[in-house]
Amino acid sequence: MNAPRSRREFLAEVGCGMLVASVGAAVAGELGLASALGEEAPAALSFGDLEPLVCLMQETPINDLLPALVKQLRSGTDLKQLTAAAALANARTFGGEDYIGFHTMMALAPALHMSQELPVDLQPLPVLKVLYRNTNRIQEQGGRKQEVLHAVKSTGLAESHPSAEMLREAVRGKKVEEAEKLFAAIAQHSPEDAFNDALFAVQDHTEVHRVVLPYRAWDLMGLIGKEQAHTLLRQSVRYCVKAESWSHTAADREPQTLLPKLLEEHKLLGRAQGERKAEDGWIEQMSQTILRSAPDQAAAAAAAALAEGISPDDIGQAMTLAANQLILRDVGRTALDEIKGKPLGSVHGDSIGVHASDSANAWRNMARVSNDRNCFASLILGSYQVALDRAARGGDFLNWQPLPLSRNIAEIKSNEADSLLRELEEAVRGNLQAKASAIVHRYGQLGHPVRPAFDLLLRFAVSEDGALHAEKFYRTSFEGFATTREAFRWRHVVALARVTASEFGRPAAGVAEARSLLKV
Repeated sequence: MNAPRSRREFLAEVGCGMLVASVGAAVAGELGLASALGEEAPAALSFGDLEPLVCLMQETPINDLLPALVKQLRSGTDLKQLTAAAALANARTFGGEDYIGFHTMMALAPALHMSQELPVDLQPLPVLKVLYRNTNRIQEQGGRKQEVLHAVKSTGLAESHPSAEMLREAVRGKKVEEAEKLFAAIAQHSPEDAFNDALFAVQDHTEVHRVVLPYRAWDLMGLIGKEQAHTLLRQSVRYCVKAESWSHTAADREPQTLLPKLLEEHKLLGRAQGERKAEDGWIEQMSQTILRSAPDQAAAAAAAALAEGISPDDIGQAMTLAANQLILRDVGRTALDEIKGKPLGSVHGDSIGVHASDSANAWRNMARVSNDRNCFASLILGSYQVALDRAARGGDFLNWQPLPLSRNIAEIKSNEADSLLRELEEAVRGNLQAKASAIVHRYGQLGHPVRPAFDLLLRFAVSEDGALHAEKFYRTSFEGFATTREAFRWRHVVALARVTASEFGRPAAGVAEARSLLKV
């Protein structure tokens, strides 16, 4: 005869803690369930009306997931609700501390944006693709038994409004519980306060995931609502705490001293953003300065431009164009770098250029939505990071020539849009990066509409795996084109064409099944 189960074992078997939720707190207290939870485990994090859908994302066996999600869609659940539930399931499970987990979280908002660019019958595909990846990783890591995020106990600090500096010091001290409590108190005031104060800790280093994670969380809130700002942004706080335990060189710590020095030196603290518009020539020159300078010099150049009253948006354009050059100039993976899914000459996934472009895009967008101090900090550190990526990750980027090369362009004979698009698809399918880049360059040079080119490249961003970066980089390129001047904007599409040709041939898990279920 089996021994009777303990109260803890019984609760562990109840899916998603729904027993307590269904019987109510009072009855749970009479049964002794609430006290057992309080005494033996941290309080579970629950998401109200979305809780059943969040649990579905965590607990449905991966082979049953897509049929269950399609059923949800057919019963009236929309893509925003599915994305919101997936984001919360991801946050609760990983808390920003799992490599594949936080990459998947960063792909959710791009996937939802991508869905809005597709015909109605195809719109679920990019979202279902990322949701499949999300649940698969959740279950690989142990599902609900291994949840990282729990409810944060009240500290009584909300009334005193703890400062961003206090949060940053807790992060630097690797005090995760203290940082969590401080951030919970900050988040009670407003999502904007939570975002701006979290950036103080983020700005201590310019490591790519540390930078992109808060931006993609903010972007996600713009799509699904800011009610869960604390849950989404606390992942960045925990990521920063965990990153403090890694080994760091003196160079890694440079942003901690360089940023306050430049803000003070250029009298940027307490100053409003400038509105002076730069000419095209200035933006081109500034992008080259950022690309070719040492990291501290690139940061100083951005700070000086801000002090001169140059529009932050123009500095941001220059910064993202500098990062774009790292994609266009990259010779690709060498024999030493080659791994499964990322062959010789490839530039997709975590390549120098893709990482740099995603980071620059994040810094630029955070500058657009944050307060004045963080706007300046984002552009200074974003410029620093592009120059650092160019110099620190290897390669002779200043001597390598950017794609498309003149001989690549000369080989493109077509002028008609439809003919060029057919050639582009062939080049992508043939993994011909230089040719794909040249075709898009020529297409844009002729003044053809950009939407058909994006439509073609979007299909592959949905169908291909992309080594965790397909969705983010498609969205980075789309945002880059949309917010860059006409003289330079096509460079972002040229880079996307190159990366798309690099990543083709490795279909994403779940997409074929999703197509079959949707009958598309």
